[in-house]
Amino acid sequence: MIKDKKIVLGVTGGIAAYKAVELVRLLVLEGAEVQVGMTAHAMEFVAPLTFEALSGHKVICHMFEQHHVVMEHIEWAQGSDLVVIAPATANFIGKMTHGIADDFLSTLVLAATVPILLCPAMNNKMYENVAVQENLETLRKRGIHIMEPAQGSLACRSEGRGRLPEPVDILEQIRILLGPNDMQGLKFLVSAGPTAEPIDPVRYITNRSSGKMGYALARMARARGAEVVLVSGPTSLPPPVGVEVIGVRTAEEMKAAVLGRAKACDVVIMAAAVVDYRPKRYEEHKIKKEDESLRLDLEKTPDILKELGKSRDETPRVLVGFAAETQDLLNHAQQKLQEKNLDMIVANDVSRTDAGFDVDTNLVKLLYRDGVIEDLPLMSKDEVAGWILDRIKGLLGL
Repeated sequence: MIKDKKIVLGVTGGIAAYKAVELVRLLVLEGAEVQVGMTAHAMEFVAPLTFEALSGHKVICHMFEQHHVVMEHIEWAQGSDLVVIAPATANFIGKMTHGIADDFLSTLVLAATVPILLCPAMNNKMYENVAVQENLETLRKRGIHIMEPAQGSLACRSEGRGRLPEPVDILEQIRILLGPNDMQGLKFLVSAGPTAEPIDPVRYITNRSSGKMGYALARMARARGAEVVLVSGPTSLPPPVGVEVIGVRTAEEMKAAVLGRAKACDVVIMAAAVVDYRPKRYEEHKIKKEDESLRLDLEKTPDILKELGKSRDETPRVLVGFAAETQDLLNHAQQKLQEKNLDMIVANDVSRTDAGFDVDTNLVKLLYRDGVIEDLPLMSKDEVAGWILDRIKGLLGL
């Protein structure tokens, strides 16, 4: 979605300017061409040479560079795909609101004819100030995209909302803005991660699922314009930008969250690894290590995917499941596809070290209701997600 896109990154004079360095690295890694412009105050925090080394382009900082260089970069802004200002200080936001063009970056923004993403970063009291909020509201009404600052510790040693979002989160917002929007108007529900079934206050039964595949699906669907609800078991992953996340722990909680939302969705993708068995009895106190062995009586957890398949009416229009196996992959996946009334199942061999649990790559087979089997090569989970979404588009007849 970002590959071969032209992006102008404007860096203004806040302490968060150092994060813009990582943002450039991520954008270039994704295949974007990045041109950086800086204010004079931004150069007090980060040297232009740092951005030049990462982007491969000369950084423009002053209005009075050689005339042809300035004009070339004004044209570059007008011919780019997106202008991003990160960090955007209160001062620069004020300039944008009132059309002030007294340096190179403010002039570039005023001349831009492409979408603009503004990422404010400042002291929390400054951010909450009525003048700043009114300026931001004015810019929103003009069509400027504004990413809300993050909550947390600020450079001024106070706590509150005003932190520049992490570069990976800004990258996600850029993906959304530059995405094809070919899934706009569709509602997705994606489940991800493991569930955890408590034994006592200390111990529980779970599995090795990291949630990375489900999160990739949610993130990529949102980037393509879909409205996405992510029902997630316990993971260490940050919530995808622009996605509604419902956190759950047990299979029963996941069942309630999924069944409560599925009917309102066009597509349901059950990528979660729901624990198959749970203790029949929960011990109120920690079980002591006294005997040589311990017997636990287990019972089946609800089969959420099967219930979804049985209760299908007109929605969801497409139901997708996953089969994580260590042997006889195709037979198990085909059986699950039929028994649970799925349109497609994603089968992967989790005994491999380069696919499945807790890695960034996956090797999957896509099986369809009509008997077709599609083998995908080893690729990143984001790429796998893109393939799956393309196939879902086909199943929807789009």
